Amino acid sequence: MKKFLAVALVMMLSLALFANGTQEGGAASGFTPTKDVEWTCTSKPGGGSDIFTQQIKDALKTQGITDANVVISYVTDGGGEVGRLQVAMTGKNKADYTLLTFNSGDLMPMVKNTDNRIENFTPLAVMAVDKQLLFIGENAKYKTWQEVLDAIKAGKKVVIAGSKGDDIETYNKLIAELGVSEAQLSYITNDSTSGAITSLLGGHVDLCMSKPAAAAQYVEAGKMKAILALSQTRFTAESLKDAPTLSEFGYNNVEVPVWRGVVGPKAMSEEAAAFWSECLRQVSESQVWQENYIAKNGLVSEFKDYKAAKEYMTQYQADYLKSLGK
Repeated sequence: MKKFLAVALVMMLSLALFANGTQEGGAASGFTPTKDVEWTCTSKPGGGSDIFTQQIKDALKTQGITDANVVISYVTDGGGEVGRLQVAMTGKNKADYTLLTFNSGDLMPMVKNTDNRIENFTPLAVMAVDKQLLFIGENAKYKTWQEVLDAIKAGKKVVIAGSKGDDIETYNKLIAELGVSEAQLSYITNDSTSGAITSLLGGHVDLCMSKPAAAAQYVEAGKMKAILALSQTRFTAESLKDAPTLSEFGYNNVEVPVWRGVVGPKAMSEEAAAFWSECLRQVSESQVWQENYIAKNGLVSEFKDYKAAKEYMTQYQADYLKSLGK
């Protein structure tokens, strides 16, 4: 009798494991990728979103979190709106194998200019918080932020190149705090930060707005230098720590923190959402992520799983829509 009960118990446990699925890399049970995963990035290669995506893709593989073959697809048309809409409309047959790099800088123009909303996606994780700086090129006309201020006061036109979304919001706050017009301190919008950096290095603009990650290689090579930290405090990274904040010039500091996350299509299953969220948690906790991405680029590590991310992104959207009077 005891032997029969023991066998029955083993069979029941086996059935339970079969029903729940197997685990891969410690990820949540119930779903395991069996085909290629398409990860959409709505910014061009070389920008902050691309670096974020590439770092996660590499960590998933090198840390043994999942063996899934992840293919990054760049869909930047319409300021990224085409890519976001494509992911939102992905059907159930592909939904579990579709990921999208998504941050506050994507959400703001999306809800402002289109009818697409966070409800059309499945939030999977918030990974980090990022902030901007203003940079000059190696052959810059103005070498310090004080020189930029003096030029504006003297009636000279100064031009900033940057990306969309949060960069534009930061620019608007900056000119409002300085009390200058768009004609005095102009802004040129690019599809990605890499495009803005190209404009700066080519001598077509005076300044470039960028997060640390996108500018890192150029700063290390001596091609760019940070002259203003658009944050409440100075950055701590060695290459950025000398950039002052606005308060050091008698103004209130300007800061538009950028949360960086990952979402899937609305049609993604609960099991797949749990799986990818757990994979991203493991990436967030890995030493390679903390050292090679967070610390290196001066970000704040802030992980939220798929349930917390949904609540967070939904509330962020509601607050932003309210600020727009929508």
